Amino acid sequence: MTSVKPAGKSATALVSVVSNSLLIVLKLVAGVLTGSIAILTEAIHSGIDLLASLIALFSVRKADEPADADHTYGHEKAENVAAGAEAMLILLGASIVVLEATRRLFEGAEINRLGLGIAVIGVSIVVNLGVSTFVGRRAELHDSPALEADAAHLRADALTSIAVLVGLILVEVTGSAEWDSIAALTVAAAIVHTGVRLAMRSGRVLMDEAPPAAELDEIERAIASARPTQMAGYHKLRARRAGARRHVDLHVQFRSGTSLEEAHRLAHALRGAIEAAVPNADVLIHVEPEGSYRKSLEGPLRHG
Repeated sequence: MTSVKPAGKSATALVSVVSNSLLIVLKLVAGVLTGSIAILTEAIHSGIDLLASLIALFSVRKADEPADADHTYGHEKAENVAAGAEAMLILLGASIVVLEATRRLFEGAEINRLGLGIAVIGVSIVVNLGVSTFVGRRAELHDSPALEADAAHLRADALTSIAVLVGLILVEVTGSAEWDSIAALTVAAAIVHTGVRLAMRSGRVLMDEAPPAAELDEIERAIASARPTQMAGYHKLRARRAGARRHVDLHVQFRSGTSLEEAHRLAHALRGAIEAAVPNADVLIHVEPEGSYRKSLEGPLRHG
């Protein structure tokens, strides 16, 4: 299995930090000059994304630290904690947007220099689509939850920028400033959707939810393909995820007459087969003699 250098994740997160920083400056300037709540909302959104990118940068570096005396299973879950924190920040930003947009919708507001605002939002859309595509591909390559969350933020920012752009164009065409607040509320709805989805995903991993059935099937296929004749069966197959790491453990029974040394060697070979089939797997096998609780290699649990 080809390994990927950890530095690649940090460099990817840094690209996101830089792009968000530049967009915040552009949007703040445009928002102040035009008086558009939708553009200021976008600046807030990018500010949240910047903080999320900084969290992602910290978490991927932390996750790559080796196990130590206090964290014997490693630090991979730092990425999942970071994704959950990013989700909370997204929801906080959405609440600020809703309050301000609702106030302006009822009290009214004046929008100026719409051409500048439209140009800035157009640039933001192009930048976020490009950076989110780059970060998303790197997240897939590194199997990184933190980078995946960061890419989701950037995609959401690009989509909400499109809503803002439509709102500004409608203000220009109709002369009604209400469209600006409506666009901001549309942005808030998209932000909430992204935040809830990320919170649920990170929560499932932190609660050690079992991986998808397809991934467990892949593990069982690896066991079946590598099974030695001395292996009588296995049971208590479990798996969970921590960051990009999969932790897999199972009990394997060996037939009567198999020496401890031979069982140990065969268990190591089986572990290697599972780790070759499942990316970033950490496999623990408990060796047992053929006994009372058994799962056949071909069928479901039985002889319990």
